[in-house]
Amino acid sequence: MKAAALIVLRVLALTIVLFVCFAVAGTVVGFSSDSQATEPAGASTLLLLAVCLLQVMVMTHLILRSRWTGWRLIAAVFFIFYGVTTFMPQIESAVFLTRLPPGTLPRLFLMGVLIAAPFSVLAVLILGKRRAEAVDTEPNTRLMMSASEWAWKLAVIAVVYVILYFTFGYFVAWRHPGVAEYYGGTDPGSFAAQMGTVLRNTPWLVPFQIVRAMCWVALALPVIRMLKGKWPETALSIGLLFAVVMNAPLLLPNPYMPEPVRMAHLVETASSNFIFGIFVGWLLTRRYSAGERVAPAMS
Repeated sequence: MKAAALIVLRVLALTIVLFVCFAVAGTVVGFSSDSQATEPAGASTLLLLAVCLLQVMVMTHLILRSRWTGWRLIAAVFFIFYGVTTFMPQIESAVFLTRLPPGTLPRLFLMGVLIAAPFSVLAVLILGKRRAEAVDTEPNTRLMMSASEWAWKLAVIAVVYVILYFTFGYFVAWRHPGVAEYYGGTDPGSFAAQMGTVLRNTPWLVPFQIVRAMCWVALALPVIRMLKGKWPETALSIGLLFAVVMNAPLLLPNPYMPEPVRMAHLVETASSNFIFGIFVGWLLTRRYSAGERVAPAMS
C-alpha cells in the first residue's frame, strides 16, 4: 500500500510538472493566447490537466518498468515522448492542415522540444530511476534478428499500417459529417472508390504512410528493448503509447480544427494506433529461426 501510494503521489507530481511544461512552452512560442481564445480558462485548465495525467500514466509505466536508468533512460524518454507527441502528428499537419498561419509548424516543433526536454529529465528523477538498480543477469535478446527477418517483418508492418490507416481513415473519420468538408473533399460512397481517388489524386500518400510506419517502428524499438516483462506487457505498452500519449492532446480545443473534426480524428487514430502498436510489439518480440516459429522473446 505504501509503495502504491508513493507511485500515485509521483504520478500527480509529474502531472503538475507536465502541465507547467505545457504552459511555459506555450507562452514561449506564443500559443497561450490562441488556446485561451477558444475555451474558458477554467475548462481549458482542467482539460490540459486531464491530458497531462493520461500521458503521465503511460509514460510512468514505461519508466518504472525500464531496464535502463540515468541519462540513457532520459534520452530514450525524450526520443519517445517527443516523437509520439510532436513529430508524428505534426508531419501529418504539414501535409493536411493547409490552413495553418505561416510559422505555426516551426513553433509547434519547438514547443514539443521545450516540453519533452524538461519532462524527460524530471520524470526519470521523480520516479527514482536516476541510478542503476540491481544488476539484471538475464540476457536481453529482444530485437536480435537476422537481416532477412528484419526485412519481412518491416514489410508486414508497413502493409498493416497502410491498411489500418486508410480503412479507419475512411470508415471512422472521412464518413463523419464535416470531416470531408473541412479538408475540401467529398465521400465517393465506398472505400474502393475512396482509395481510387487517393491513388489518382495523391499517389504519394501511400509511400508517405509507409515512411510514417517506419517512424512508428523507430519509436517502438527503444520501448521493446528497454522494457522488462513478457511480450504481452510490451505490446500493450506500445499500443497505449501510440494511442493515448499521441492522441490525448486532441481533447484540447484549438483554433485550427473544429470540435467534430477533432473528435472524429481522436476516435480514428486512437483506435487504429492502439491496434497497430499492439501488432508491432507482438511481431517484433517474436523470433524465428530457420523458418520455424519460436516462442515469443520473454526478456
